[in-house]
Amino acid sequence: MFAVYAREINPDAPLDGLVVGDQPEPQVPDGWTTVTVKAASVNHHDVWSLRGVGLREESLPMILGCDAAGYDEDGNEVVVHAVISSPDWAGDETLDPRRSLLSEKHPGTFAEKVAVPRRNVVAKPAGLSFAEAACLPTAWLTAYRMLFTQSDLKQGDAVLVQGAGGGVATAAITLARAAGFRVFATSRDEGKRAKALELGAHEVLDAGERLPQKVDAVIETVGAATWSHSVKSMRPGGTIVIAGATSGDAPKAAELTRIFFQQMRVHGSTMGTRDELHRLAEFLDVTGTRPLIDRELPMSDAATAIGAVADGDVFGKIVLTL
Repeated sequence: MFAVYAREINPDAPLDGLVVGDQPEPQVPDGWTTVTVKAASVNHHDVWSLRGVGLREESLPMILGCDAAGYDEDGNEVVVHAVISSPDWAGDETLDPRRSLLSEKHPGTFAEKVAVPRRNVVAKPAGLSFAEAACLPTAWLTAYRMLFTQSDLKQGDAVLVQGAGGGVATAAITLARAAGFRVFATSRDEGKRAKALELGAHEVLDAGERLPQKVDAVIETVGAATWSHSVKSMRPGGTIVIAGATSGDAPKAAELTRIFFQQMRVHGSTMGTRDELHRLAEFLDVTGTRPLIDRELPMSDAATAIGAVADGDVFGKIVLTL
C-alpha cells in the first residue's frame, strides 16, 4: 500500500531518510482494527522521528504519522487516538510507563490504512471535516489537556501562550478564547503575531516582552528560550503547564527561587486520553470552533510538509490528504 516512511535516521538532515513509496498492509492483532485514512496531520514528532528521537534503528522502516481521520471497518467516520497503551493498562493511558505513540513501535498514519487497538477509535462528529478532525489527536489534544485538565484555569482567568504559530500554540489560543479565558500570546515573528490576534488572542507581544498583567497560567511548549519569561509572567500561585521544549530543555535560569517563593506550580503534560479526545471533538462540534489549517497537501508531498514544520514555516496545522 502507499505509505510515507522513515528508511534511515539522520539527526542532521532528517528529510534524507524519508521515503514516499510502498509498505506492506498493516498486521491486525487480536483486539485491533484498521482505519482507512482520509487525512493525517504533520507534527514535530515526525521530524524528531526522522532524527532518531523516539524511533530506533531496529524499528526501521517505520511508517510515520500520529494523527488520522477516516473510516473504520464498518464505514463509520472516526478519529484515531495516537497513544498506544499496554493491553492490561487501566486508567489514564498517558501515565502508562510502557505507552508509545503511533510511528514509534507500531506503523503510523501516513498510509492508506493504519492498524490500531479498537479502543483507540473515536467517533468523528459529522460537523468536522476529515482534515479538521485529523488535526486533533496530537497538537489539539495536547492543548486541550493542558488548558482543561492541568492548568486549573477558570472562566475569566488569564493565560499566556508562548510561541504562537505552532500546532499546540494555535490550538491553545483558539480553545482558550472559546472557553472564556483572557488570552495573551507571544511570537518573535510580526506576521505570526498578527495572525494570533485574528485567531482570538486578546493581546500579542514580542517574545520576552513584559505583559500588561500577571497571568494565572502559562502554556509552555518552547522551553529554554521562553522559560524565564514564563515564570516572570505568572501571578503567585500560578501554574506553568509544559508539554514541549522545542528550543531546548536547559534554560540559563531555572528561576527556582521565584517558583518556590511565589508558590508556583510546574505541571508536565503529555498528549491526552481517549475520553479527552472525545470531549475535545464534542467541544468543537458544539462551539463551532475549528482547527486552523495552514495548508492541505497530498500525502505524496509529505517531504514538503515535514520540511515546513522542521523550518517553523507554519501557522496552524499542515494536513496530508489521500
